[in-house]
Amino acid sequence: MAKRTVVWTETAARQRREILKYWVQRNGTKTYAEKLIKLTSEQIKVIQSNPKLFKKADFPDTHVSALGHFSILYKFTKDTLIITAFWDNRQDPKKLLDILKKTNSK
Repeated sequence: MAKRTVVWTETAARQRREILKYWVQRNGTKTYAEKLIKLTSEQIKVIQSNPKLFKKADFPDTHVSALGHFSILYKFTKDTLIITAFWDNRQDPKKLLDILKKTNSK
């Protein structure tokens, strides 16, 4: 089976950019951000090959893969892996639910 194409929603891409920017500014170096990019990429490869491996989220057709302090929320089809959110788990989970509702209603 061919690998699924990975598509980041605008919301997920923005969340990831903001998190990476935060860590670069906080640490004054790109080292942690680059490490997080590598970990995320590796995790997405695992998700691509077996998307049912990770638990279902409390949102329709969505799964969640934990990555330390972060979570990758995604949906999938036979050919596509759709990253719907890249979430810092230290935030209020109600905020994530609101974001997912808005994203899903578009």
